[in-house]
Amino acid sequence: MAIFNSMPLVGRKPKNSHGSILLFSVIYGFVTFSIIVVGISSYAISENRASVKKHNREMAFQVAEAGINYYRWHLAHNSGDFQDGTGVPGPYMHEYKDKDGNIIGRFSLEITPPQTGSTVVTIESTGWLDAQPGSKRVLRARVGFPSLTDYAFLTNTDVWIGDTEVMHGKFHSNGGVRFDGSGDAPITSAVPTYICKSHHGCGNQIKPGIWGTGGPQEYWNFPVPAKDFGSVITANLEVIEDGARENGLYLSSSGKQGWRLEFLASGQVRARKVNTANCYWGADVGSSRYVVYCIDIRSEGSPTTYPMPSNGYIFVNDRVWVDGVVNGRATVGVATGKSIIINSSTVYLTRDGSHVLGLIAERDILVPRNSPDNLVVEAAMLAQNGAAKRYYYPGNIKNSITTYGSVITNGTWTWSWVSGGGSVVSGYRNTNSTYDTNLTYNPPPGFPVGSEYNLITWEEVE
Repeated sequence: MAIFNSMPLVGRKPKNSHGSILLFSVIYGFVTFSIIVVGISSYAISENRASVKKHNREMAFQVAEAGINYYRWHLAHNSGDFQDGTGVPGPYMHEYKDKDGNIIGRFSLEITPPQTGSTVVTIESTGWLDAQPGSKRVLRARVGFPSLTDYAFLTNTDVWIGDTEVMHGKFHSNGGVRFDGSGDAPITSAVPTYICKSHHGCGNQIKPGIWGTGGPQEYWNFPVPAKDFGSVITANLEVIEDGARENGLYLSSSGKQGWRLEFLASGQVRARKVNTANCYWGADVGSSRYVVYCIDIRSEGSPTTYPMPSNGYIFVNDRVWVDGVVNGRATVGVATGKSIIINSSTVYLTRDGSHVLGLIAERDILVPRNSPDNLVVEAAMLAQNGAAKRYYYPGNIKNSITTYGSVITNGTWTWSWVSGGGSVVSGYRNTNSTYDTNLTYNPPPGFPVGSEYNLITWEEVE
């Protein structure tokens, strides 16, 4: 017989789970916090490294820039040294120090000297920090001497630009300027006022440095510093003569009237003696007297053809006439007291800078009486102690003269003569002068250039 206990059954009391949950939360929170801390630390370290790298790259840029500035300074003190004073080819390594004199980096220089006929020097500087030599920056700059051919027109005396004359490019006079024409670049004068004389349509009146009916007048600026025609604007004709004798083309005295040089599109020069010349009555600027001028070719001798000289130097120990199509780079210089005469149109094979002609006369650069009705002269012309001009031939009127290059004249320039009422009575009715941009840093051989290097381009090389 079964006996049942009347006492109630008592079950097992369950364990408390709150402690376990708390422990899990603490561990999870710690792990999460650790991950966040590590993540933030890693990010901070990464950002710091990136910041340091960026800083070092910026510093490397400054080191490379210091190399450019250093060599510009070097050229300012030794303009013809393209080997960093070492006498041997580069590259040239230099240390870079901080303000305390500690070496923190270096720059390496590669210098490319000017090509023949150019004044442009290329400076390439690679800079880096010793702390991060793999982070380099490379800069390249081009510097050059600006030539006097930077001007479309440059004169040492007073000048009158008529209402049918157009100037494309910079224009400067050391005297006063009556400007009735039009221009598209700075028009400058070295004087605040001047006395405008009768041959410029004035009765010895005092006028501002630049005045007239032309414009735009916002391009006018006076007074500005004068250009030195005494020394700076003087080509060394002895250098041209020596170069012509050594490896160029040298022509001695003709024993006649002079020489004619005809430039050929084939890249040659055809030379003939001018045996006789036609003579005409005419007058010069500032003179009321008529004299006989014999500068028109009448008869010539047999021709001799020469290759265009490799060094570009042509020297004629006599008077010379020029014309033709120029294929190559050359400068024609003449002996003391002699002039250059533009026989007829003288043009380049192409206007891309590959073909350049310089005409340097110790006296005048002249256009004869029987010049073409429409004359084109593509050249840089320099009349050192005379003028670029056409004499006054009564009633001899032509249509247009176009110059492409530069006209630099010591004396009074004129291609045309006008009456008191402003009408052309001799020479060219229309004048158009255009500056050749190719000549600024690539002038004709032997042409005078400035004495200070200009910065032409500056860039980072990727």
